[in-house]
Amino acid sequence: MKFVIAIEPGHQHQAFGVTVPDLPGCFSAGDTLDQAVENAREVVELWCSTTIADGGRLPVCTSLAEHQKNPDFTGWIWAVIDVPIERYLGPAAKINITLPQHLLAQIDQYTKAHGESRSGFLAQAAMAAMAQHN
Repeated sequence: MKFVIAIEPGHQHQAFGVTVPDLPGCFSAGDTLDQAVENAREVVELWCSTTIADGGRLPVCTSLAEHQKNPDFTGWIWAVIDVPIERYLGPAAKINITLPQHLLAQIDQYTKAHGESRSGFLAQAAMAAMAQHN
């Protein structure tokens, strides 16, 4: 799953601070930019695994463009990280579904253009729909 991170620039006497705006209380740091990004991956994985283990739901992620409008992050560095959290959602289950052919073609076109899988896209769409009703 992809997450937007905001990185507060560091310098010789201050580490790079990292926050994950879509995950409340999820933050980290690193002495270098590369370390900060890697530490962000670890903290996102921990945040997600803990939330899922406690019976919680993951929030729907906001787009990078939306986060960049937040004045609290003016001057920060933005990145998108891919964190494999699917293992915490339980084992994969194969299902057989029926969709209109035109809709399936649109889904496949979208997922190909965005480097996603059909299953991943449908799972994220389902999570987003359920989050809207909570």
